[in-house]
This record gives sequence, structure tokens and C-alpha cells, in this order.
Amino acid sequence: MGKGKLAKFADMDRYENVFQYPFSVIRDGEFDMKGRWHEDYFQNDGPIVVELGCGKGEYTVELARLFPHTNFIGVDIKGARMWTGATQALNEGLKNVAFLRTNIEIIDRFFGPGEVSELWLTFSDPQMKNVRKRLTSTWFLERYRHFLVDRGLLHLKTDSNFLFTYTRLLAEKNTLPVVFCTDDLYHTSDIDDETRKILSIQTYYERMWMERGLNIKYMKWRLPQTGTLQEPDVEIPLDEYRSYKRDKRSPKTTGK
Repeated sequence: MGKGKLAKFADMDRYENVFQYPFSVIRDGEFDMKGRWHEDYFQNDGPIVVELGCGKGEYTVELARLFPHTNFIGVDIKGARMWTGATQALNEGLKNVAFLRTNIEIIDRFFGPGEVSELWLTFSDPQMKNVRKRLTSTWFLERYRHFLVDRGLLHLKTDSNFLFTYTRLLAEKNTLPVVFCTDDLYHTSDIDDETRKILSIQTYYERMWMERGLNIKYMKWRLPQTGTLQEPDVEIPLDEYRSYKRDKRSPKTTGK
């Protein structure tokens, strides 16, 4: 039988690779390690890659295993889920991985300008009713600009056709450089071996979607520091299926 939530939170309080700063704790302040992750935690000058909405931390941990000279930080507000990845990283002695428990809406309080090289968005909630809450919206992209290197990479891996289409149209609207884009990842042949190895990492939720016969979509694009970002003014069909253990969020058939 797995540990209960209280026991997991007790573990997290003493884990050296976990930093817990939800909005209720940090409020109007900033993280004291902002801009100093290399010096104060990783103690190296390797690039920093952040996964937003990391859940159980499978992607963060597996990326850290694959790339020992790159630093990875998983971010989520759900501490009981994050415990799994944080525990694995500690048990395996992975020094290039950390976890940050906080609200993604205030993510720019935790990293300095140009401190992060890449962002991963793995199976994010599509937020079909509220554009501002989508992790690929202009509202979030402007916050990423505060700490992502110029033309830094963003990766979206999703089961949601709505979120994938919205993100693709947003990139098109703003002429953001798209490096790679596919609506059926595991049936796309023109992917190099190293990229395929990375993209073959499967999270708990990804396995759930695949068991339901859903295609996995993937998009990789760059975010320049300059230029005004605009939302695409296009109606997009909502996902027809119900999200895992959640009701569909809208009775409408389309959204923007």
C-alpha cells in the first residue's frame, strides 16, 4: 500500500531536491534562489530545462537520466504526485534534477532572465473555457519571456486536439518559428533517433490516453524575446471525449 498524503508531505519537507513555495507562502515576494539555480543548487553551468505541470515527475526524472549534463526542474502544485519523482531522483542520486511546488501562474518569480533554456508542457489541461489559463496562451508566453533565453525552445506533448490546434494557430498568428509539429507522434517516421528516444518517455496520463486509442500530438517551437503576441481569433472544435476522471468543461462544440 502506498504512502498517504500526509506522510508524503512530511517526506517532501525534508527532501533536499524539493522547494515548496505555493502562492500562499511566497505571495508578493520572490524566490531567494531566483537567478542563482546554477550556483546555489546544481553547482554547475549546464543548461536548465523546466517541465511545467510535471505531475508524478516521470518526464523530469527520465530526462535527467538521459542527459546527465543538463539540469531539470519539474514544477507542479500537487505535492502528493510530485513525491514519486522526487523520491526516485533521491534514491538514484540524480543531482541534476529538482522539483518546485508552486502555482504556475507565478512561475516568473522563480527564475532570472535567460536562466532557462527550454520548457516542456506534458499533457497540460487544455482549459477549453479559459484561454488565459492555457499554458501556451499569450498570457503565459509573456511570463516565459521573463526567464527563457531568446528563441528558447518550448515543447508541447498532448492528447488534446483542441490545445494542439490552438497552439499551432497561435504560433502561426505570431510567426513563431516551429521546429517540428505532428498530430500523430507514434506514427511519424521522419524523427531522428535521439528525438524519438526523448519523445518515447511516457507519463501515467499519456498511457491512459493511448489505451483509449487517442493520438499523441507534439509540437516544438521557439519563443523570441521581441514582438507583440496576439491570440488567434479562430473557432476550434472542442475535444469530444471526456478528460480522464473529469467532465467536459463546456456544453459548446467550439471555443477560441
